Amino acid sequence: MPCYDDPSYSNSFDVFIRGEEIISGAQRIHEPELLTKRAKACGIDVKTIATHLDSFKYGAWPHGGFGVGLECVVMLFCNLINIRKTSLFPCDPQRLAP
Repeated sequence: MPCYDDPSYSNSFDVFIRGEEIISGAQRIHEPELLTKRAKACGIDVKTIATHLDSFKYGAWPHGGFGVGLECVVMLFCNLINIRKTSLFPCDPQRLAP
């Protein structure tokens, strides 16, 4: 969701520990007109998201969400140098399957 006072910014945040991003979050676009405009600008056929748009036309309130990179938090907490050591099924260019 763009900021009301300066649309070149968004209502979002990132949390860093020791220079690593561990949490990222943002307010969702909840205005149906703005959401339609952004979808068209990104080349999304508005018909494919009609039910999503309807939820905002008929009463969805302003809301947001966030995600936590648990493997990154564990890596930083344990002072490890490689995130693959905290992943149950790490993958890299040499190994794509566990």
